[in-house]
Amino acid sequence: METVTFGVLGPVTAERDGRALALRGPRHRAVLARLVLARRRVVPVSRLVEDLWDVPPARAVGAVRTFVGDLRRALEPDRPRRAPARLLVTEGPGYALRAAADAVDAWRFEAAVTAAGRLPAAQAPDRLGAALGEWRGPAYAEFAGEEWARGERSRLTELRLGAVERRAELLVELGRAAEAVPDLDAHLDGHPWREEAWRLLALALYRTGRQADALAVLRRARARLAGELGIEPGPRLRRLEAGVLAQDPALDPSAEPAEAAARLWTRATQAYDRAVAAGSGARLESTVGLLRALAVTGGGGLEAARLHRPAAVAAAEETGDAALTARVIGAYDVPANWTRSDDPEAARRIVEAAERTLAALPDTPSAAPARCRLLATVALESRGVRSPRGPRAARAAEEIARNLDDPALLAFALNGTYMQSCTTAGTAPRRDAIGAELVALAARHALVTYEVLGHLIRLQARSALADFTGADEHAAAADRLAARHERPLVAVFTDWYRALRQAAGEAPYDRAEAGYRAAAARLDGAGMPGLERGLLPLALLGLRLSRGLPPRVDLRADWGPYRPWAQPFALLAEGERTAAGTALRNLPEPPPDLLYEALCCAEAALALALGDRAAVRRTYDRLLPASGELAGAGSGVLTFGPVDDWLTALGRALDRP
Repeated sequence: METVTFGVLGPVTAERDGRALALRGPRHRAVLARLVLARRRVVPVSRLVEDLWDVPPARAVGAVRTFVGDLRRALEPDRPRRAPARLLVTEGPGYALRAAADAVDAWRFEAAVTAAGRLPAAQAPDRLGAALGEWRGPAYAEFAGEEWARGERSRLTELRLGAVERRAELLVELGRAAEAVPDLDAHLDGHPWREEAWRLLALALYRTGRQADALAVLRRARARLAGELGIEPGPRLRRLEAGVLAQDPALDPSAEPAEAAARLWTRATQAYDRAVAAGSGARLESTVGLLRALAVTGGGGLEAARLHRPAAVAAAEETGDAALTARVIGAYDVPANWTRSDDPEAARRIVEAAERTLAALPDTPSAAPARCRLLATVALESRGVRSPRGPRAARAAEEIARNLDDPALLAFALNGTYMQSCTTAGTAPRRDAIGAELVALAARHALVTYEVLGHLIRLQARSALADFTGADEHAAAADRLAARHERPLVAVFTDWYRALRQAAGEAPYDRAEAGYRAAAARLDGAGMPGLERGLLPLALLGLRLSRGLPPRVDLRADWGPYRPWAQPFALLAEGERTAAGTALRNLPEPPPDLLYEALCCAEAALALALGDRAAVRRTYDRLLPASGELAGAGSGVLTFGPVDDWLTALGRALDRP
């Protein structure tokens, strides 16, 4: 069977079995390019007319149909007359190009870049090199001035530049720095504003014994950035220049990493103590930076960060300097994956301090980044609290970050948006979109902790949507990044996910229970009480209910914040139906967190057992938006079974007189 392939990474082309097809005039190629850009979706004829002409001629629609007919004859010359087209099809109000997933060079390129991100570091450079070989020139080359092509050209170009730099970074890390130098040289000739490429080139030269050349590159970078963009090099370039001048052992891959790191830490802390006055604002800001680093080390580090952070915020407020306080509060941009606070009282105090600081800051363009960080902090620290302020703060932070076009700021703001995304059931698709944007954004800009966060968010969302193949991929990606960048807390979440995977599948009950208990053991000493307290008994309750087994609730277990939902089950088991009914009626709406649907199902089970029609109606209405999902699986840690099973049982109860 003949294969038709298409090229848009350069001039637009079409080939059959390697032979170029004649596409006639430029408007024929424009129609083909526009359909490729649509990625198999239908493009209405009216949109094609708008895109092809600034001022459409009177017979523009007829001309488009003529172009399509000519393209069909070129793409499928052997198609019998009047037989339906297979490739360029008519559908609804327009046309679609039904090309295979590997038939377009741009699609192959993207797939290969994504696949390279899942490979071991030693294999990824070759895969990225093959992907970059797809490029024959600028994307959609002859349509550079067309509005309809602009966004896709920019996106593909940015993906290509990121792939070049990622490949170079991997080569440098793998001890193959010399291989990275020629590609980075060529890369920078065309893109001299790419600071990361300058840094990688200088580092590659330094690691091949060319210290003088590395310094020359760094000075050339400074001159180009200042001369063409009017900006100074960023902190990573400045740190590298200082390290090269000092022949810092941390830059030497042959040094023992632990030894080099220990020497560097000792020298740096001694120099800091000598240079920075005690009690200065700089010390406060540095303290928050240290706490941020501590928080991602897990266990005692996370607990220490949580303990000392409010004190740092209070000390900053005492200075009366709103700008300093904003920096101290906003610098703690530690990605958060769980929508229940580990210390609600400390979180409340930080929110109050952030609100006071927002009121004291001027509402000016120069203060916008600080305001954005404060608003994102309010959104993050208000997680699990049912109040309109958290969602409003999240929306405001995201809007500012997008307007400022600051990747790190946007990642922080998106974390706040995620934390406020559980106000109702059925929001897994929204969280999946947030996670996807975080993964793409963080991968482009080397924001590793946010890349991990994005994968964990997508793991949760795909679990809720019962897409365990997709969730498996995100769990593996998160684990790889965690291993490479020393993020031990990630394994807590991926272990719980694998326990959920067993519970939601066909694993025997005993095996699924053992999986939950093993995952709970990993929480011991992890420093995450907001996740740990009550999670295991709630997971086991969900396991029993999802398997059609009678609930078994032991109130001697630590149910933590979920005790109000556990107590009616215990009362029922003791035959105290009246007391259980009263406890059911007194249940609050579940908090807006990742276990919203799970607690709704627990309440539904009680409502069905007690025949409480009002509670049946209430839980039915709350769960209905999550139809088609796995209840509670959006947490990434447990499930109460398919939401539709609960809706069916509740609906039958409502249908009974």
